[in-house]
Amino acid sequence: MQMLGTGPINEPDTRRELREMTAGLLGRHLPTEQALITDREGSFDRSLWLRLGEAGLLGIGAEERVGGSGGTVGDAVTVTEELARVLPSLAVDYVLSGMAMRMLAEPDCGPVADWLPEVAAGRMICSYGLSEPGGGTDLLALRAWATEVDGEWRVSGQKTWISLAGEADQVFVLCRTDPAEKGRRSRGLSLIAVPTDQPGVAVRRVHLAGMRAAMTYEVFLDDAVAPLANLVGARGRGMQVLSKALDVERVMAAAISLGLARGALDLHIAYAREREAFGTPIGAFQAIQHPAADSIAELSAARALINSTVAMIEAGQEALAYSAMAKLFAAETAARIVDRGMRAMGAMGLADESAMQMYFRDARLQLFSPISNEMVRNLLGESLGLPRSY
Repeated sequence: MQMLGTGPINEPDTRRELREMTAGLLGRHLPTEQALITDREGSFDRSLWLRLGEAGLLGIGAEERVGGSGGTVGDAVTVTEELARVLPSLAVDYVLSGMAMRMLAEPDCGPVADWLPEVAAGRMICSYGLSEPGGGTDLLALRAWATEVDGEWRVSGQKTWISLAGEADQVFVLCRTDPAEKGRRSRGLSLIAVPTDQPGVAVRRVHLAGMRAAMTYEVFLDDAVAPLANLVGARGRGMQVLSKALDVERVMAAAISLGLARGALDLHIAYAREREAFGTPIGAFQAIQHPAADSIAELSAARALINSTVAMIEAGQEALAYSAMAKLFAAETAARIVDRGMRAMGAMGLADESAMQMYFRDARLQLFSPISNEMVRNLLGESLGLPRSY
């Protein structure tokens, strides 16, 4: 009988070595006990972040000639999975940093591209101010604005659900700088890097039930100042700047779900082997064994879909629909896997000393972040040639 594991199979040697290096770094500097403490406290370990930078993990996605570490989307997905297996919150921040890396590496990014080596090293942290309280999924309904005053940008508005804003040196704020063109709301929106160390920027921590250590904030901009050179890409074309980063973000979000689901299934299986009832390991009971079997099948299917999407992106093919599909399926799969694991472990799964309760809470956020699964279904419906539903 072939023995199954929750990890990948037939992985290229370079990818396997990257996975092992990441897992080893986490084993030394973020063992399970410390990960649970970090989650419980909702804290950000800057020293660990710098270690990720020193190891070259934060620089994946940008070529070495511009200060990155090289590597591909598949490499970043591998690291994301390993981070999420230990501390999903850290994987959320890693994906955010990766978005900045890929954006800064674009040839038309502008002067802010000079920040790339500092971001790759972990010495500079960038966040994204996209969502707003009244917008939600309707990103183009934003109300933040920026104007040129005396040779600099003045930015005002409010952003919410912003990861790492309290730790960031710069927040990339999506705001309106020009009127919409011919009813196209995406036109006239610009992306401006706003320094956080100034009176015009205030942040308020938002404490969530899940992803507690991802450091979520509200950001208040009141005539905040930014140099004109902090415009990212072309004026009025902020959504075009973001489009590539957001497409990749979805397959990275799928990797977060994959990693936390794998961690939960590993716990489920280990507990089923060790815990005894009625004189035998509970894994001998079909009520425990069959859910685990369903979970390994679904986890493997999610991995296959993610791998196919990554291969398309790395080949330069259009993969928007597949990235969305991977995000949808991986998030729904993770929710089911952690629910089965929680049921198998019973009260032990809810105990603070068990990572299952962390996975259980964190998996809920994946169903609606960075885009809700309902909106993903709308996008996939359009991809099938059906009428737009919103």
